[in-house]
Amino acid sequence: MRALVCTQPHSLELREIPEPRCAPGEAMIRVRRVGICGTDIHAYGGNQPYFEYPRVLGHELSGDIVATGEGVDSELIGQSAYVIPYLHCGECRACRQGKTNCCQNMQVVGVHRDGGMAEYLSVPADHLVTSDTLEPESLALIECLAIGAHAVRRAAVEAEELAVVVGAGPIGMGILQIAKSRGARTVVVDTNHERLAFCRDTLGADCVLHALDDNVEEQLLALNSGALADVVFDATGNPKAMNRGFDFAGHGARYVLVSVVKADIAFHDPDFHKKELSLLGSRNATREDFETVARLMAEGRLQSTAMITHTGAFDALPELMPAWCQPESGVIKAMVELDTTSRKGHS
Repeated sequence: MRALVCTQPHSLELREIPEPRCAPGEAMIRVRRVGICGTDIHAYGGNQPYFEYPRVLGHELSGDIVATGEGVDSELIGQSAYVIPYLHCGECRACRQGKTNCCQNMQVVGVHRDGGMAEYLSVPADHLVTSDTLEPESLALIECLAIGAHAVRRAAVEAEELAVVVGAGPIGMGILQIAKSRGARTVVVDTNHERLAFCRDTLGADCVLHALDDNVEEQLLALNSGALADVVFDATGNPKAMNRGFDFAGHGARYVLVSVVKADIAFHDPDFHKKELSLLGSRNATREDFETVARLMAEGRLQSTAMITHTGAFDALPELMPAWCQPESGVIKAMVELDTTSRKGHS
């Protein structure tokens, strides 16, 4: 089968590799859509923690089940599905406590092991979730939005709380939409005017603020009756922004770091204690978070496909990826189509 291999930073090669086989307990999908996310972009650029080359990228996946291994119901064949790409061990303490998203022995498809930028992929059958209502594009976006759903659930966001999302990329947009579904009042902070406008006009953010042009703290105080934010989420992947996020959090607030960077994050200890802040990391997502996103999608409560600004054929990706990684490209979410590979270019 054909696969796109990231051989080293800034290099994608189309190769012929052996087609996978279904081990006992596994099922195989014919991949139809692959979403490009920050993890892929950082891996392509050589800036992704936990990553080794060469690797087949791709973990935001949808496809059709085409084969099943021993012990897996063959009636799954022919059904559309999305992939939960976090392969947990099931035996470590985190897994036994239900925290499979931060398994001590985590293997993430497309990061620790080869992913879905290939014609076929075999994974444990319980990591394929079928759907008879959602289209391939929507199914391939569920993982991205589940990251936001997990962060919002971890922060226990409540109705009428002021939730500030720093970073208007796809992950931040997911956090925004899930927080809104819980009834929170939402503020998005970024330095990109176009993305801020998109969050306001399309995704329904209650307020958008430019991180440099606006006095963010002053605006938050005005919005929250003299208090800063009740909960702050960082989705920037920028150490300076992550440090600054502490200044947006009010007394008794929660600060959730969804980004991961190769850097140290620092804060002023007296302010941290004075406010009695709760600092939380949020990694990956659990099945509960995937199910939350799928339900909200089915109810029409998420503007997920509006995030797809660029699409391209599988065999054109080596040419497209360098352009998609540039900020001036205007990419919010790029989607790779594997069932129309004769089409070149992108839209």
